[in-house]
Amino acid sequence: MSTSHLQGASSGSSDSKAVRRVVVASSIGTVVEWYDFALYGAASALIFAPLFFPEQGGIGGTLASFAVFAVAFFVRPLGGLIAAHIGDKIGRKPVLIATVTLMGAATVAVGLLPTYAQIGIWAPILLVFSRLLQGLGAGAEFAGAVTAVAEYTPEKHRGFYTSFAQASVGLAITLSTGVFALLALMPRDILLAWAWRIPFLASAVLFLVAVYIRRRIEETPEFVKVQNKAETAGKPERVPLFTAIKESPRALIIGILCGSGLNVFGYLVNTFALSYMVNTLKVPALIGTLGVVAAAGSSIFTIPFFGRLSDRVGRRPVFIGGAIFSALFVFPFFLLLGTREPWLIVMAMALAYGIGQGAMLGAQSAFLSELFPTRYRFTAIAASREVNAMALGGTTPFIATALVSAAGGSPWMVVVFVLTCLAVTIGALAASKSVKSPAPQTALQEA
Repeated sequence: MSTSHLQGASSGSSDSKAVRRVVVASSIGTVVEWYDFALYGAASALIFAPLFFPEQGGIGGTLASFAVFAVAFFVRPLGGLIAAHIGDKIGRKPVLIATVTLMGAATVAVGLLPTYAQIGIWAPILLVFSRLLQGLGAGAEFAGAVTAVAEYTPEKHRGFYTSFAQASVGLAITLSTGVFALLALMPRDILLAWAWRIPFLASAVLFLVAVYIRRRIEETPEFVKVQNKAETAGKPERVPLFTAIKESPRALIIGILCGSGLNVFGYLVNTFALSYMVNTLKVPALIGTLGVVAAAGSSIFTIPFFGRLSDRVGRRPVFIGGAIFSALFVFPFFLLLGTREPWLIVMAMALAYGIGQGAMLGAQSAFLSELFPTRYRFTAIAASREVNAMALGGTTPFIATALVSAAGGSPWMVVVFVLTCLAVTIGALAASKSVKSPAPQTALQEA
């Protein structure tokens, strides 16, 4: 990429119109990513077991379905590091277009898959393959979105603007789970026969819109300046990951560990809780899905609020505050679910995700973006998020389901598991006080 090209790309990119455009472009890509993942999570809890794993039956089918849910998370770090490597070397924009295209195509493919009754063992095999493609695309999606927005916005507004990518997760979960709430009103035989395919096929609209919008954004000003300097000096970044490990090992470890409680608590609420209510508590699926919609819907508003708050009081206090609230609320959360009262379930889900998860998500994006300099920011954020997501995010529904089964239907072992992971998050954030984060001015001075 030539210097002149980069300079042309950067012209006028610092104005408010460009900022709004990149925020919208990043957010809609995140909607596609999490619509895909939340859609599969809801389907895993409600319908995939009889469609793709009928021979497992009962808890075995649910575990098999959640195991495939976890598969995508194991390839997310690989997809994230490959795409982020390209993003740190040639630009953020082409990667943002490629990742959303791959994710969207994979999700539509799930809606076209034949079931076990139609082709036998090939059905779950094709489902796994589709999930692998989703994971490869999703691995760099969020890191790219956060990086692009962070490099367009000043420090005093960075928490607020980067929080929109996180709030888009809530919108995506609301859309996907809301669709399943409507589908749950259908007769079970119609749902399993063909209606389950509708939300997967409908994602084509979202992903085409996302591609169109992302093609219209320009490269980020910070990346342009750093790349221009590297070309002038004849020293382009060879392997951004190696540079990040060499220059910022402590920041990388903190970046990875700080997501532990966030990932576990988030997937506990938006994925496992639905299965727990339906399969263990025997709560109607409609009530469970409405609870997830309330949880995700509340976060659409609370995440930007906490993002703005992090601009005023700092990233760490807001992040730690969310982790502490989540730790205090996790046991009452299960008590409220156990009442089987619809309004208490909806309230529990909304409080857990809207406040606890909302505060952590509201601060996380700006926190991670400010841990690393521009030269390898994309790669470092991708590594930080996806390594932890692989270990704890996708596996949480599976682990929690197994723990409830081992405890005879009681959630106490799950509570201990969640508290442990939240303690890791708090410890990592406390340790981050000694890490020198590159300020926006410093990042720009790299150029």
